[in-house]
Amino acid sequence: MKEEKNPIEYRTPDESVVIKTELILPAMANLRNNLQGGQMMHFMDIAGALTCRRHSGCEVATVRVDSIEFQYPVKVGEIVTITSKLVWVGRTSMKVKIRAVSEDHKIRTCKLTNVAYFTYVALDEEGHPVEVPRLLPQTEEEKADFEREQREYEKRRQAPGV
Repeated sequence: MKEEKNPIEYRTPDESVVIKTELILPAMANLRNNLQGGQMMHFMDIAGALTCRRHSGCEVATVRVDSIEFQYPVKVGEIVTITSKLVWVGRTSMKVKIRAVSEDHKIRTCKLTNVAYFTYVALDEEGHPVEVPRLLPQTEEEKADFEREQREYEKRRQAPGV
């Protein structure tokens, strides 16, 4: 007989935040000595997936990159800190906001270089979507983010061909 799972509980966005730090090396760069965009996306995807794994307790798969902004290049030798935080959770899917900040330790400056939104789905052992804990936003900003993303989700569901 299969054991019943616990009912889905609520978790706050802060419970699953991931902060990932990388030193940018020459092998990660393009010919202009800037971090390659695909490498940045890889760093962000890993951070986002870890956030969603923490929240759901399951393996996850990336299902959507809603947006990614490249505001400034990241140079070889700089340190990049990527922060991933949940902004919305549905029945089986989770959306994270991912921010990347570069640090030039020589001149002691930091700047926001990238902002992205990725969506993941939680998977069971057979690779099927599985229900995840609900998100309980705490701050006014978290509540506003959640409500905005809920409206966007509902718009997408009502769009033709979806």
